[in-house]
Amino acid sequence: MQKQYVTEEKTRMAFLVTILESKGESGREIRGLTESLGLQIANHELIHVREKNAKFGIGTGKAAELAEKAVAIKADCMILDWNPSPSQQRNWEEISGIPVLDRQEVIIRIFAERAKTREAALQVKLAELSYLLPRLTHKYIDLSRQRGGRYGTRGSGETRLETDRREIEKRIHTLEKELKQVAMQRQVRRQQRERFGLPVCAIVGYTNSGKSSLMNALTGAGVLVEDKLFATLDATTRRFEPEPGTQALLTDTVGFIRNLPHSLIKAFRSTLEEATRADLLIHVLDASDPEIDSFYETTLSVLRELGAEEIPTITVLNKIDRLAQGEAQAENNLSRFQGELAISALKGTGLDELKKQIVAILKEHHEGSLRPLGSAEVQQERNLRSLGSAEVPQ
Repeated sequence: MQKQYVTEEKTRMAFLVTILESKGESGREIRGLTESLGLQIANHELIHVREKNAKFGIGTGKAAELAEKAVAIKADCMILDWNPSPSQQRNWEEISGIPVLDRQEVIIRIFAERAKTREAALQVKLAELSYLLPRLTHKYIDLSRQRGGRYGTRGSGETRLETDRREIEKRIHTLEKELKQVAMQRQVRRQQRERFGLPVCAIVGYTNSGKSSLMNALTGAGVLVEDKLFATLDATTRRFEPEPGTQALLTDTVGFIRNLPHSLIKAFRSTLEEATRADLLIHVLDASDPEIDSFYETTLSVLRELGAEEIPTITVLNKIDRLAQGEAQAENNLSRFQGELAISALKGTGLDELKKQIVAILKEHHEGSLRPLGSAEVQQERNLRSLGSAEVPQ
């Protein structure tokens, strides 16, 4: 009898630790991030910190207790739902004997998996190396495995760690130069679009709130839609008609998240700046999410950091189709956001009213900009889209 072998890779088990610092915090976000990374959650500890120790960021006794639990359940890794220092991360690995990831690394790894275009790949790699540089001793084995070739000879008194540090700094500099070139190309495309004199609407909001679904519903753009965090990393711009015979541009942007790593904000700045150049922001919230208030404040915080808080904004409560399932929490969310627009991008509910509001605001702030395109302009716009499609879908 022929022997059968299981070739499927075993799902890695993660032990999560969240420090509860605010009322109502549940650690649900880190669970979503962990699952988006393809890891299975073996256990999730929610802890209150009374004593902060410089070695672990929490008390030494509590750290030892958590490390023992992780070993006992045979977890493949630990995920800390905060951003410890590089030395603290090493201390956690030493006490537990398993790899330890922090919140930043989880998000960066998700971004790395989602990057499809050259610009996104460059942005993620820059964030990855910027994160890695101060953690070389923590990641030294991984780094040595990733080395693809010789970059030069070492000096007589030079250690391997110093050589790797220099190589990473060189690669960061190269990536920054490449991203500047890509940003210039994006600027050229933006200027070409602006020559049409069309107003620009940008869809912003928390990750997985339904921004890409709304983009597809309004424009038929065919942007990837998945029920996972950060399914979209690239800013996609398409033409649409907010009312018959008029034209505007609509841009889908990367989703926001609480405590988005600064390395990613810096790397994705040219993409995020699409929101700062818009004439109107459409802020999408998931009406069925119990943490809608936190997500709302997170988006406002990122917009403030980008300098886009003064741009006229329409706040839409998406996914109201879930109200039919009797979700009392969703109904409560709708009542607390009275005056805002309730829609379902999936079912098309409320989209006509949304278009009316878009037209009203654009006419108020940009009178005369909503106009039909002539045939020559339409052809020019098509050429512009094909120009940008090779690297960054526009």
